[in-house]
Amino acid sequence: MTLTGSPAETPPTDPAGRPALHALHDRLAAAVRPAAVATRAIDRLRMAHDASHFARTPAAVVTASSAAEVAALFRAAGGVPVTFRSGGTSLSGQAVTDGILVDVRRHFRGIEIEGDGARVRVGPGATVRSVNTRLARYGRMLGPDPASEVACTLGGVVANNSSGMACGTAANSYALLDSVELVLPSGTTLDTGAPGADDELRAREPRLWAGLARLRDRLRGDAALRTEIERQFSLKNTMGYGLNSFLDHHDPVQILARLLVGSEGTLAFLASITMRTVPVLAHTRTGLLMFDDLAAANRALPGLVDSGAATIELLDATSLRVGQGDGAAVDAVPLLGSLTVDEHAAFLVEYRGHTVDEVTQLAGDASGLISGLPLRGPRDLSADPVAKAGLWTLRKALYAKVAGARPPGTAALLEDVAVPVPDLLATCEGLIALFAKHDYDHAVIFGHAKDGNVHFMLTEDLDDSGTAGGRDRFGRFTDDMVDLVLAHGGTLKAEHGTGRMMSPFVRRQYGDELYEVMREIKRLCDPQGILSPGVVLDDDPTAHLAGLKSAPAVESEVDRCVECGFCEPVCPSRDLTTTPRQRIVLRREMAAARAAGDEALLAELEADYAYDGVDTCAVDGMCGTACPVLINTGDLVRRLRGERDHGAAGAGWTLAAKHWGATTRAAGLALTVARAVPGAAPVSAALRRVADREQVPQWSPDLPRGGGNRVPGGLVSTDADLVLFSSCTGAMFGSAGTGAGEAFARLCARAGLRASAPAGLGSLCCGTPWKSKGLTEGAAAMAERVLPALWTTTRAGALPVVSDASSCTEGLRVMVAAGPERYRGLRVLDAVEFTADRILPALTVPARLARLVLHPTCSATQLGLLDPLRRLAGAVADDVVVPDSWSCCGFAGDRGMLHPELTAAATAPQAWELAGVDADAHASCNRTCELGMSRATGRDYEHVLEVLERVTR
Repeated sequence: MTLTGSPAETPPTDPAGRPALHALHDRLAAAVRPAAVATRAIDRLRMAHDASHFARTPAAVVTASSAAEVAALFRAAGGVPVTFRSGGTSLSGQAVTDGILVDVRRHFRGIEIEGDGARVRVGPGATVRSVNTRLARYGRMLGPDPASEVACTLGGVVANNSSGMACGTAANSYALLDSVELVLPSGTTLDTGAPGADDELRAREPRLWAGLARLRDRLRGDAALRTEIERQFSLKNTMGYGLNSFLDHHDPVQILARLLVGSEGTLAFLASITMRTVPVLAHTRTGLLMFDDLAAANRALPGLVDSGAATIELLDATSLRVGQGDGAAVDAVPLLGSLTVDEHAAFLVEYRGHTVDEVTQLAGDASGLISGLPLRGPRDLSADPVAKAGLWTLRKALYAKVAGARPPGTAALLEDVAVPVPDLLATCEGLIALFAKHDYDHAVIFGHAKDGNVHFMLTEDLDDSGTAGGRDRFGRFTDDMVDLVLAHGGTLKAEHGTGRMMSPFVRRQYGDELYEVMREIKRLCDPQGILSPGVVLDDDPTAHLAGLKSAPAVESEVDRCVECGFCEPVCPSRDLTTTPRQRIVLRREMAAARAAGDEALLAELEADYAYDGVDTCAVDGMCGTACPVLINTGDLVRRLRGERDHGAAGAGWTLAAKHWGATTRAAGLALTVARAVPGAAPVSAALRRVADREQVPQWSPDLPRGGGNRVPGGLVSTDADLVLFSSCTGAMFGSAGTGAGEAFARLCARAGLRASAPAGLGSLCCGTPWKSKGLTEGAAAMAERVLPALWTTTRAGALPVVSDASSCTEGLRVMVAAGPERYRGLRVLDAVEFTADRILPALTVPARLARLVLHPTCSATQLGLLDPLRRLAGAVADDVVVPDSWSCCGFAGDRGMLHPELTAAATAPQAWELAGVDADAHASCNRTCELGMSRATGRDYEHVLEVLERVTR
């Protein structure tokens, strides 16, 4: 892969012409911490890609942990460019560099609520979702509401002045910023909210203070420039620097704080951000208004804006055609499924209020307007949450559906512009004409119509070889698009940031005089020009066509990936090795190295990928729940594990599948003996040093004794109501209580339900141990025994199979789905949902616990068990605590024993959050997850059914 960087970003070289990576590494390590600096090829290449269509390989990656380290890093950089990155969800190339890439996602996640939620102080690495989760208990939220809220961080939101579907310019980062703690390239650290901050800036940075004051007076004193600034920033506008700061604020320190909003890390580092918040408007009315064409929709827009709609989302004809394949959207608006879409367009409108009465009044007032519109289809504004979810799925799934269907090797390009609302129709029609002119047949237009802000997405093969092709076509299209938007008085970037994509066009949008003001701002804040050169400002007219990604075809999971990064916050290994996005990026980089004949690089990447990419993946599937194109990277990793030469270990696992009862009993006995015999931990550690670490587990004192009989008492052999498939993990890992299987059997008896078990249950398994390791032969051998046994015991599927461990429930469902057609009638339920629905209503809880800490599992999330799990927890305790930082524990079957560092990294945030929480019980719904959380917190976790059984005796 050829990644072209601007000359200003070329890292220093030694006399032999090779990048001086060792010297740079040593210099940075001395300034911060050796463990914080990475220069391996795998570390640099995994961070070479962000969500944009740009890619640049950093010279070094530094994981900074404090403002002081950033200041030291500036001093040690020695002129090498520095770029900050957090969520990596930016779409314009501002989070990639050829210089030093500073990862601030890992250590800058602090969230401090102030004034009962009226303000919040946040580190740049905290995601919008995590902040809003904390604010929700106060009935507050952040103003910016970007669609990427699951993964984007507040540092990136503020640095890009991102907004979203509802906030407009009234509640974006610029409008709601209170103060920041910043670090200038000089090393000066300053809290702009501290008393005397302006005087401190003047004393410590006199040139900067005076320069900002001079520019303030100049812009305020020039009527023409002032008018132009006001016009530019009357729109959602993230092009260039926020010159409105000079008009809206007087003190240079406050001007500086607002200039950092939308500066994309080119002026200073944002070490923390204090924002004012907005109230949560929880009550809604939602509808999809379909028109015959864009013109009819545009004529209705002013009235809808005046009606007080919180959101008015535009969908063009292509968007509607894409949406016709979305079942949830068609269920919400049946006409969508039968409509022959021609030139139709639609608005997804939503009204929001603090109370039911307030939103009912808003919707009622709007109904008169809507009844008079020339609509195709329903005019209803629904309060039904299912219908609302279906409509928003239509809007939010557009990116996923178009991106997921793109040809292999192409990139999905998502751009955004804004124009005055009266010019919206002409701009959309102009874009459609440009799509036709440049042969972009499947491009879509959607966006925030009430702000005149539209997004358009197209797919392209971004050939960066310099020959005529996709890159050149994209360049010609961009030139025409710039002409179109500026002719309508618009801005070339509304909320995605200037980045590298639009930096060559800033001068055109603002004119020479205001552009020179921006250049002066850059010189004042960053005299040496080390912060992300080429981002925001660039005089190279072709800079937006340099360093574009190539996406060689690799494999199905890889080829669909758009590198958005939505998967990263839910990944257990995100703070240890790699994330799902990075695993895919590295597969692409290995394919590129192979195609280029770079055998040395390929060998290095493959060697390091074995641990970083494969061994430390929990294959928990949580990435698939966040991925807009539904990629489960665990499927890729399982296949890669299966391609390994397992040798004797593979044969041993296949043999174990045929003698699973003896295997589990032996494992349980070994755990019991290990607890009784001194020296078990050193012995297992020694064995791991000389044997395959993927096969020899590490024993530790936190592991329990072995379990007991897998078949609980009280089961029946005839006239059963259900078939219990108790997990083999209960036989291997003992519980301090009864165990989940025994607890479930007792609860069934109390509810008058009769449970049976398959014959030979002790030798059966859901297949997950083999599936997770890619051992297809052993998995097949187990399925050949399990499916017939279940078919017989359930009387050909007449009875439900109930599993007492969520991962086993998932494993059995996968086994049934992949097995022979004749077994598809088997119904597999989890004991949590079965108990919540069938048993709980028949139980009495004499004395509830005061507080229970609950750990949902990744498999429970994917199975849709969170609601019944919370219902059971709520039935036994007055206060149920689910950590805000909840995520997969990373124990992942035996992964927590093979790689304890994975569980330690995955559970660290939860352990920190729970350190001061006292509770009467700690519960989950999967035995190995209970082990992982027990290890992390030092508290005994048990199955929620054990707690329920105990309190209902």
